[in-house]
Amino acid sequence: MDAKDRIAQRVAQEIVPGSLVNLGIGLPSLVASYVATDQGVYFQSENGVIGLGSRPPEGMEDPDLTDAGGGFVTAVPGAAAIDSAMSFGLIRGGHIDLTVLGALQVDSAGHLANWMIPGMLTPGMGGAMDLATGAKRVIAALQHQTRGQSKIVNRCDLPITSTRQVDLIVTDLAVFDYCDAGLRLIELMPEIGLDEVGSKTQASFVVAL
Repeated sequence: MDAKDRIAQRVAQEIVPGSLVNLGIGLPSLVASYVATDQGVYFQSENGVIGLGSRPPEGMEDPDLTDAGGGFVTAVPGAAAIDSAMSFGLIRGGHIDLTVLGALQVDSAGHLANWMIPGMLTPGMGGAMDLATGAKRVIAALQHQTRGQSKIVNRCDLPITSTRQVDLIVTDLAVFDYCDAGLRLIELMPEIGLDEVGSKTQASFVVAL
């Protein structure tokens, strides 16, 4: 199992049966493949779908059925198509139980940066700001490093998505949450040691294993 699938599988364990969940584009979209269909979980997409399923088999893609990032998806029985206004009404109204968002950086204060890199072409922030602010629970799902640099930092130097603190961080190395002392390591991924996490994490953290 590669790093992204390992992250997605671990995030899926956080999803409560019967909940309404938004999955961000990219890595977070893999989470749907690790949630059993009998759990009564409905995945919502900003572009107006409630009831997204996993990616379709090759050759079975429907160009009219995509997630917010344009990736091909399936629809589960009972799925509904809604307009963008209603979709964002659900998000901004606090009706999304959980959102899983990718991240460029997450810092020791829980700030998420995931919508732009200054100087690079940015198509827009999409629904990231609304989701990071309006969802009942926010999970940041990301690979621990990029090009050898930690993505868990002391302070984001990229534009942050929301001033709200994320609730959980899941990487290919570890799982973190936040406590009164700040960033807290609560779980190591299989075959990963504490020393490795420490050496690959810029931000300071307390350990609660």
